[in-house]
Amino acid sequence: MIAQLRKQLVQNGPALLRVPAKLAPFPLQKKVMLEGLGMVFKEALEDGDFEFLEDRWLKVEVRDLDLRWYISYQDEQLVVAEHVEQEDVSFSGECNDLVLIAARKEDPDTLFFQRRLRIEGDTELGLEVKNLMDSIDLDSLPAPVKFVLHQSADFIHKGMQSAAGQEEVMNAH
Repeated sequence: MIAQLRKQLVQNGPALLRVPAKLAPFPLQKKVMLEGLGMVFKEALEDGDFEFLEDRWLKVEVRDLDLRWYISYQDEQLVVAEHVEQEDVSFSGECNDLVLIAARKEDPDTLFFQRRLRIEGDTELGLEVKNLMDSIDLDSLPAPVKFVLHQSADFIHKGMQSAAGQEEVMNAH
């Protein structure tokens, strides 16, 4: 019963989040993104590791929430925009998959080859972004953030495994 409820929440959760996420005004989204990125990439920003993104745009899209942000690096700080003329590289995925990647429960390369994570555009720039993401030390995150990330990822991972297991049983018949 609990496994079934978890499976339903994992499968339908993003659809429930879509409307409130879209209703959040862009200035609020921008503030949350900049604060979150600043926290996660604090060391990389201090070391100037984002210089490769100077005057270039990374599009990050959460497909099932219909959300997208454009991120660049200008004047030694991250910038988030609602629209740009053209992005240089694009990363897009479903909400659940992106949480699993962030918590290191799924490998981005595996999801890329399963076509669950899309990386399009300048492949060299995309590789630099991916390598920077891989270099994040999750232990450096504040304890409450790390706790929520890991709990969410564990919940999603178990819900997806439950759904995959039921599919295998149904396909066996």
